[in-house]
Amino acid sequence: MSHFELLKTCPTTKARRCRLVTRAGVIETPQFMPVGTYGAIKAMTPDEMMELGSTVILANTYHMFLRPGHELVRQLGGLHTFMHWNRTILTDSGGFQIFSLSDFAKISDTGVSFASHLDGTRFHFSPENSIEVQEALGSDIMMVLDHLIASTSDADSVRRAVERTVAWAERCRVCWSDHSADLWAIVQGGLFPEIREACARDLTRLDFPGYAIGGLAVGESTEDLYEMTSVSAGALPENKPRYLMGVGLPENLVECVARGVDLFDCVVPTRHARNGMLFTRNGKMVIKQARYRDDAQPPDPDCTCYLCKNFSRAYLRHLYMNGEILSARLATIHNIHFFMTLMSDIRKAIETDNFPAFRRNFLSAYIV
Repeated sequence: MSHFELLKTCPTTKARRCRLVTRAGVIETPQFMPVGTYGAIKAMTPDEMMELGSTVILANTYHMFLRPGHELVRQLGGLHTFMHWNRTILTDSGGFQIFSLSDFAKISDTGVSFASHLDGTRFHFSPENSIEVQEALGSDIMMVLDHLIASTSDADSVRRAVERTVAWAERCRVCWSDHSADLWAIVQGGLFPEIREACARDLTRLDFPGYAIGGLAVGESTEDLYEMTSVSAGALPENKPRYLMGVGLPENLVECVARGVDLFDCVVPTRHARNGMLFTRNGKMVIKQARYRDDAQPPDPDCTCYLCKNFSRAYLRHLYMNGEILSARLATIHNIHFFMTLMSDIRKAIETDNFPAFRRNFLSAYIV
């Protein structure tokens, strides 16, 4: 089981500087987890991810279960060996994918029956199955199976989903056998503060090693995202890590750190890179725009990543407009570097009691 230490708290916000030690290594928080849905960060090698400072990545239980299958991964030495990654792996439970593919799924108290989006084969996924699959993968941090519903759902529907989420979490805890790995619970509750607080209380009584905040970044307003993050984080124990699932954009990371979150994951940096969008301290850059056609400047003159040290905006635009794979590679390197550097700067700002000024200065430059 992991060891978690709260090192420092910002005196004027809820920002926390913490350290999480899993069986696979040390994670300094606040930290961002790049998403490797199929056991790979798109366009990147594991060595490149390590060079960029990544200490933990996320893989998807649902997709790995369907293809190539958890038993094959187990036979080949587990996900760490399979993908040549010797740092921490967090696997989500598949709850979000079941939600997003709800047309193919039927949910009951026993679990979820669903048809594979690949070939229509039907499966039944229970809390027990979810833990079995994640332990077969060799995850260092596993997530319980939860019942995620639309954030616009009415209060009665949300309460029923939360009751199921808590019951499933308890079942996951009972069948959790490999205690050298962590099992974290997920707070749900839609956009209802009192339901989220009650869910957090019920899950806290089960004493999990860590807690996630779920059911957000699924279409609600930014104001609701921030409010529900504050409510959820405030209802969780101070001596356990807090993970906000599926978030997000750079401004979201800064604001949610201020609300007490330690860990984040999102496909934003890699997906946006493949679509020609780069993140800089002065906001987003859409490289396909004609104004970059003959621009000899680096994409971000203040950045020290491989792309910005060696190539021009004009060259990156040329690659992107011609569909060259190198465009996605270079842009992904840059965006991962940006996110890793941002989180490092946030940690330093908390350590030096400078986080409020950092937050203000970052947002004023980034959001124009």
